Amino acid sequence: MVFVWLTAFFLVVALIVLVIYQLMCLADLEFDYINPFDSSSRINKVVMPEFVLQALLSVLFLLSGHWAMFLLSVPMVYYNYTLYQRRQHLVDVTEIFNQLGREKKRRLFKIVSLIVLLFLSLFWMIWSVLSEEDE
Repeated sequence: MVFVWLTAFFLVVALIVLVIYQLMCLADLEFDYINPFDSSSRINKVVMPEFVLQALLSVLFLLSGHWAMFLLSVPMVYYNYTLYQRRQHLVDVTEIFNQLGREKKRRLFKIVSLIVLLFLSLFWMIWSVLSEEDE
């Protein structure tokens, strides 16, 4: 059981790093440290790995039988899926300045939800280690 929580912890940390990287690219663009083409190409390179890691995290929770954590992570997977279906998952070079506020809010929402998952995964990892020591 500790292995599942440890894997979930590292997956959530990897997701947080990817989303923070995207936020940094958007902030660099906002403050004119980087041009729109470089910013959008850097963000677009990590969007699909982020989606895949989020789906893997949800599948891990589903297969290990952690229903509450699965139900907390599934809305983000569904949101990513709808973005992908609408072809809105990639940042457009020509519209990035118009959509900068929306893109930043989208990533901040993801950060908040991932931090909640991180703390819950950490809590359950510690809980499972302590419960295994008692046995």
